[in-house]
Amino acid sequence: MSERLTTGEICTREVAIAFRHTDLVTAARLMREYHVGALVVVDETQGLRTVAGVLTDRDIVISVVAPELQPGNLCVGDVMTARPVTAAEDASVIDVLRSMRAHGVRRIPVVGAQQALIGLVALDDILEVLAQEFGMLAATIGRGIERERAQRA
Repeated sequence: MSERLTTGEICTREVAIAFRHTDLVTAARLMREYHVGALVVVDETQGLRTVAGVLTDRDIVISVVAPELQPGNLCVGDVMTARPVTAAEDASVIDVLRSMRAHGVRRIPVVGAQQALIGLVALDDILEVLAQEFGMLAATIGRGIERERAQRA
């Protein structure tokens, strides 16, 4: 881990994806199969997968279930959030947190060159890193107390 923690270092690289034309029921099954609350919707051109949108379980509830629409008649492209916020692979974690807060999202696709999908960073990923950092802080305090006791003995 570098001194300046980047989004690319903490993102999940194996991302559950869907395409715009994927039917909504299949998308929901993918979420269940991969135990995720979101799919990154991609367009594929010449082997390059670029981010077209994000589909969350909340999108399905708000846009399909609540208005009592028939999910079998819809595709991912009908419900997804198009042009989602993305983060560059070398963006700092602080910048991504600011972006999450500003846009009210908990997941952001991470992109590299030519806007190709690299991974997905979720608030959970950031919390895990922060928990490790807090653990190191607590250990530092403990070591200081041990050092002081040893000096005074």
